[in-house]
Amino acid sequence: MRNNKKKTRRSTAATAAQRMVLGGLPQEEEEILQSPLQMVIGSFIRDKIAMIGVILFTFIFLCCVFLPYFFPIDLYYQDVTQANVAPGFGMLSVPTQLKNNAQDLSVGSSFSVGLDKDGNVYEWGTFPNEKLKNIPSSSETGKLVQISAGLDHIVAVNEDGQVFTWGNDRMGLASIPMELRSGGNDIKQILAGYQISLALTEDGEMYNWGSDYLLSITYPEGVQGNIDKFAASTNIVMALTKDGEVVPLTNKTSAYTNIPAEIQGNVVDLAITDESAAAVTADGTVYAWGNNIKKTLNIPEEIQGQVVSLAGGRYHYTAILQDGTVYSWGDNTHGQSDAPSGTAVASVDSGYYANYAITQDGTVVAWGLKGYLMGTDALGRDLFRRILVGGRMTMTVGAIAVIISSFIGIVIGGISGYKGGKVDNLLMRLTEIVSSIPFLPFCIILSSILGNRISETQRIILIMCILGLLSWPGIARLVRGSVLAEREQEFVTAAKALGVREFGIIFRHILPNIITVIIVNATLSFATCMLTESSLSFIGFGVNEPNATWGNMLTGAQNGQVIENYWWRWVFPALMLGICTISINCIGDGLRDAIDPKSKER
Repeated sequence: MRNNKKKTRRSTAATAAQRMVLGGLPQEEEEILQSPLQMVIGSFIRDKIAMIGVILFTFIFLCCVFLPYFFPIDLYYQDVTQANVAPGFGMLSVPTQLKNNAQDLSVGSSFSVGLDKDGNVYEWGTFPNEKLKNIPSSSETGKLVQISAGLDHIVAVNEDGQVFTWGNDRMGLASIPMELRSGGNDIKQILAGYQISLALTEDGEMYNWGSDYLLSITYPEGVQGNIDKFAASTNIVMALTKDGEVVPLTNKTSAYTNIPAEIQGNVVDLAITDESAAAVTADGTVYAWGNNIKKTLNIPEEIQGQVVSLAGGRYHYTAILQDGTVYSWGDNTHGQSDAPSGTAVASVDSGYYANYAITQDGTVVAWGLKGYLMGTDALGRDLFRRILVGGRMTMTVGAIAVIISSFIGIVIGGISGYKGGKVDNLLMRLTEIVSSIPFLPFCIILSSILGNRISETQRIILIMCILGLLSWPGIARLVRGSVLAEREQEFVTAAKALGVREFGIIFRHILPNIITVIIVNATLSFATCMLTESSLSFIGFGVNEPNATWGNMLTGAQNGQVIENYWWRWVFPALMLGICTISINCIGDGLRDAIDPKSKER
């Protein structure tokens, strides 16, 4: 018996020694030997809610930091033709019945329309108004042979030469001239424009109806009856005569009217964008004139001498070459210049930010703007891109404000807690004075006084400084209380005995022991500063347009019409802000519970 006991003790001792050498300690002993930092990290990782918060916040943060490089934004960009477009990617989703049976296609602002070979009408995309869906029946229109989509209305022609329109009927768009309404005309070309409609007969006579507020048309002497084709934008209408000359239908001088003299009398096709005009001469050469903001004047050299026909969108051109292939150039923000290669087409239509081509075998090919992930706002700006940029701005303001407030709070709280006495009394009274300043009224008054005297960059810096300078009292009190508890410890007495200076004791010895408490407080303050900045921007006293923040993106959603009809304008910014702040608060709560496990019991 005694020998067995001795063997057992020896084997136990050997096993223990082996575990110590090889690192295989029992779980209880491993927990005992863990450092405080390892215990905090382990406890935090086991907190599922906190880890979900880390994942969500990290994902949003990385998206806001890196995605703007892949989805760049022009802060000053506005396009009312794309205003309040709902989320989705159906703008180029051609109906199945039309894909191999198309006769005519046309691109509208955020929708498209097409005719099949039987004269049936198809519409798809996002419709600016419900009236666009009121397609006249075939018994009313007969067989349609041409169709054109505009901003928010459609014009069509039947085989008898009668012109029909539906959609927006304001500003005289429904007032079709009697000659066109009654039929009997051989209509060569129709166009549904921005606030105007146009039609051209085979006799060279041109008709227009609608609003002339933005676009006033004047016919020079000898032009009517001699027009072969026309092109229009929101700025001007230009005609190509049967003599091969380009004639602007206006009395106003602009970049459009600077027509190259060498092309007159030799033009075979004409196209216009919202910043320039282009013409094709008989030898297949393209000439362009006007402005070049979107690079529409940068005509590719490889297509010169090969162009047969030309079509223009809002800021891009598409050409059909002699071999039947297509080529696009100009603005490519929405992929409207990414023409498919090696595709032989019979006709092409370009408009706004998209293109449709009907191939020689009757198949429809589309490229350009498919839609918006999160829709657009009242100025036609992409909400997804603005949310990315706005999140970066909101988080930057919150982070810098927290850095400022934490620095001030740590310095004042550390000195106050360590020194005590009159210094402590003076600094705490200063803290109470700052705490008593009403933050929102102070910011509103300051913003009203400064007004437009400072730039937007200075305003952003001012907001960060104000947030930091007025939000440090909380962390100062927390640091003071922690320092009061730590200054009586033995390591502080030892540091004093070694002659360490007071600032060294505070910031090199005491501060590392309370840093976890500071981190938790700073994390929670970060979420608070983000909400405060968003609140200021929401009421118009924070970051102003065109700079984006999650707060000022919600400013335009303060009326019932937006809340009811354009839900995406407030749902997505509010969702991002809510998820981000809740995630940060979950992280802060998780850190607090990991650092102080007893807090769960309170």
